Amino acid sequence: MSIAENLKHIHSDIEKTASEWGRDSTHVNLIAVSKRQPPEKLQEALNAGHRLFGENKVQEAQEHWAHLKPQYNDLNLHLIGPLQTNKAKDAVALFDMIHTVDREKLASKLSKEMTEQGKNIPCLIQVNIGEEEQKSGIAPRELPDFLGFCRDECNLDIQGLMCIPPHDEPPAMFFSLLHKMAKQHNLPHLSMGMSADFEKAIPLDATYIRVGTAIFGEREY
Repeated sequence: MSIAENLKHIHSDIEKTASEWGRDSTHVNLIAVSKRQPPEKLQEALNAGHRLFGENKVQEAQEHWAHLKPQYNDLNLHLIGPLQTNKAKDAVALFDMIHTVDREKLASKLSKEMTEQGKNIPCLIQVNIGEEEQKSGIAPRELPDFLGFCRDECNLDIQGLMCIPPHDEPPAMFFSLLHKMAKQHNLPHLSMGMSADFEKAIPLDATYIRVGTAIFGEREY
């Protein structure tokens, strides 16, 4: 299928799943994960009317989108990969939302850059929901203190939580935990669910699902 057909199919799945669970599908935002995809595939998605994209790395995002963003006023770019503090300036300049705030040093740096650039970009805190050594994110028990630091010390606009569950365990239990944490702190947004498991995230109030291969196919480089 073409990218346009893939997008239509995924939107249909979102609507069906949301309806089954009594949710408004317009509250489930589809992020097309465009990392390591060639320019012609990104253009095909744009031609199909899609405007919300996610990137893992700042430099690649600049290569993909810096020349396109002025052409599409409604283009919305989200950073969904780990962010190094030395890339915070470029991230604030390019992205419309950052999903991966995960340590005090980064929160402070983002605050400084937003102040200097006159921006107030909404952010999500990445939670290492399975407490895996190889993954980024704060431990679930650290959320109250870290959320307070981000809001009170850094004045960041924290709107929700993001997670990547362990790949070898049922994802729903981890989505449920993230959902519970967000509810406890009155956070409206949840970034969870990818190509293989987004239908498990929708019943648990995911507001952003991150889908790459189901839209674009396998990454080409």
